[in-house]
Amino acid sequence: MADRTLYVATSNPGKLRDFAAASETISAASSKIAIAPMPCLDRIPPPPENETTFEGNARTKAIYYSRLAPGYDVLADDSGLEVDALSGGPGVRSARFAADAGFASTGDPDQDNNLLLLQKLAEVDASDDTARRTARYRCVLALARNGECLLTAEGSVEGLIATEGRGDGGFGYDPLFLLPELNQTMGQLPAETRQSLSHRGRAMRTLFAQLHASG
Repeated sequence: MADRTLYVATSNPGKLRDFAAASETISAASSKIAIAPMPCLDRIPPPPENETTFEGNARTKAIYYSRLAPGYDVLADDSGLEVDALSGGPGVRSARFAADAGFASTGDPDQDNNLLLLQKLAEVDASDDTARRTARYRCVLALARNGECLLTAEGSVEGLIATEGRGDGGFGYDPLFLLPELNQTMGQLPAETRQSLSHRGRAMRTLFAQLHASG
């Protein structure tokens, strides 16, 4: 039985799957720490996410939700895609990339975001022969209790943006995020492999290590 439960403040089903899978793949010693979705999250108005950094947004969310769950450990994340040819964009606006641009909606935010990203990079490639499609996924986790941020952890993974979507696994930009050493996108990888390499999985391992070190 777990000695400590971290309640994840997200209703995003993809993120919830990532958190659950990542916690299961971390070492046996981490079995003393359990991950669970924060209950009744759908009844709580979300806080504004208007910070300019992933850490700022993660801290804001963790602190906000922990004030509504006194005595509980609340875990929040902010994550996204940084594309070098787009000066680090979409960055903290990754989930709202297409919406911010008023991009014609297909009814699927992930698909809209991917289509807009391909369009932006096509424009860059056409105007600059030296343009590169290098990018990284970044995730920052923040753990809070009673309105106080206890610690943060970060994870990242380097890759390239493919010229077309490949695979239907994962979510978000995964079908476009190519890992050159594997010649596969995140969307093509089995779930277990994806979690072992993902930015969120790496951030989780760092967080768990900090928790174990602190006792």
